[in-house]
Amino acid sequence: MSLEPVALTTPLFYANDLPHIGSAYPTIAADALARFYRLKGHPTRFITGTDEHGQKIQRSAEKLNRTPQEHCDLVVSEFEALWQQLNIRYDRFSRTTAPRHQAIVNEFFQRVYAAGDIYLSQQQGWYCVACEEFKEERELLDEHRCPIHTNVVCEWRDEANYFFRLSKYQDRLEQLYRDRPDFIQPEARRNEVLGFVKQGLTDFSISRVNLDWGFPMPTDPSHTIYVWFDALLGYITALLDPEDEPTLENALKTWFPFKVHIIGKDILRFHAIYWPAMLMSAELAIPERVFGHGLLTKDGLKMGKTMGNVIDPYDLVKRFGADAVRYYFLKEIEFGRDGDFNEERFVAIVNADLANSLGNLLNRSLGMIGKYCHGVVPVSTASALRELVVPVIETASSLGDRVADNYSNLDFQSACNNILDLIWKCNKLIDDAAPWKLFKAGQQAEVNEVLYTILESVRIAAYLLSPVTPKLSSEIYRQLGLDFQEALPPDWIHCKWGILTEGASLQSPTPIFQRIETQTATNPQKV
Repeated sequence: MSLEPVALTTPLFYANDLPHIGSAYPTIAADALARFYRLKGHPTRFITGTDEHGQKIQRSAEKLNRTPQEHCDLVVSEFEALWQQLNIRYDRFSRTTAPRHQAIVNEFFQRVYAAGDIYLSQQQGWYCVACEEFKEERELLDEHRCPIHTNVVCEWRDEANYFFRLSKYQDRLEQLYRDRPDFIQPEARRNEVLGFVKQGLTDFSISRVNLDWGFPMPTDPSHTIYVWFDALLGYITALLDPEDEPTLENALKTWFPFKVHIIGKDILRFHAIYWPAMLMSAELAIPERVFGHGLLTKDGLKMGKTMGNVIDPYDLVKRFGADAVRYYFLKEIEFGRDGDFNEERFVAIVNADLANSLGNLLNRSLGMIGKYCHGVVPVSTASALRELVVPVIETASSLGDRVADNYSNLDFQSACNNILDLIWKCNKLIDDAAPWKLFKAGQQAEVNEVLYTILESVRIAAYLLSPVTPKLSSEIYRQLGLDFQEALPPDWIHCKWGILTEGASLQSPTPIFQRIETQTATNPQKV
């Protein structure tokens, strides 16, 4: 029986500037989640991309003496390059400047317009160009500065705009939040939305005048469709197959509704309030989940160009390798909470977990297989060491179910910790059983059982860690004489005990992860 298709997304990142660690972080998480669903056998469509319209981009391009399209093309090439370096295996890269996207936006707009939810009125208020959003007076800081972009003074606007009747959906949204308490995660994000909605929803502007960079409104081309109304539909456009005519019917036929949108908490309101209301108006299904991750700091301080402490994701990958970067941010920071990057801690965590605990365990075990078992997977039979071996086997055999729950709940930290627990138990088993002593004593059955238990446990750990560290896991599989292709990973049966074939030849051990030397910290990982 085929499993349900899964569509999940990152935000569509605003293409006014180069990608940074704040855009890399949710993309690493979404990639790990997509890889997990592929392991489980779900048809999966992982969508990322760029939001390319609006005044902010137009102004950025003008400052650099480029056309807006030239500017977006250059920025998109940087996103694609960084995603490749981070080993992000997306299925669709959605660009809101694509002609096919305009067809989807126009059809969706017409649905909402036909529902009577779009009307012309006068917009007066303070507008943050950086957010591409009108701000309520109660939100603003001193001197009408934006609460998110605190160095940006909002601009006063007084102009005719078209509005979406958000207020009409107040009751339906509140009912949605009651009926589906897991729709907004984590709990802190849900509480934030509930508090905002409780104050009463007001209609929001969905058009701009005197702005060329965007799609003209189908019913009034003198207006340009507001960037957020356009951008949110980029998720739906990405559901189209290349041969499909760009219609809503074609876009929604297989992958809709979305399993989860992974976003930053700074754009929570658009995804947890505006987006479901727009879908309700168009009589379309609501996503299963909106998950707002936390913000990142560096050495305990908020990052910023003026502070000179921005984390460069290109530099991190160049120096430490993709798997190390992916592992740290998913294992060390609880997804959904704010988290901190400290390079000393980064090096210590990666060395302890990947180089020492996992890498050294595999290297030692394969070395002993070469010495004591002729370089092949040993035949494992019950021996006098059952009290030592059985707890490890039980932990490994049940690990798949526990880690699957972790990944499904976007609890990457617990997934990593559960896998590490098995690795630590394996290292303890080697120390307690001392296979070298058993071999000298002629206890070959005991040697075989211990080493088979270690190798099979390492294999299961590598398989379940592959959403986080795909290259590392693939190399572990190779040294165990097995194949792990990222494009077509082994199916979920591989999280069960007994995949290693007794008598199969094994590779000579080579370090799967070299320790990062803190004196230089300049060499990428060797995988």
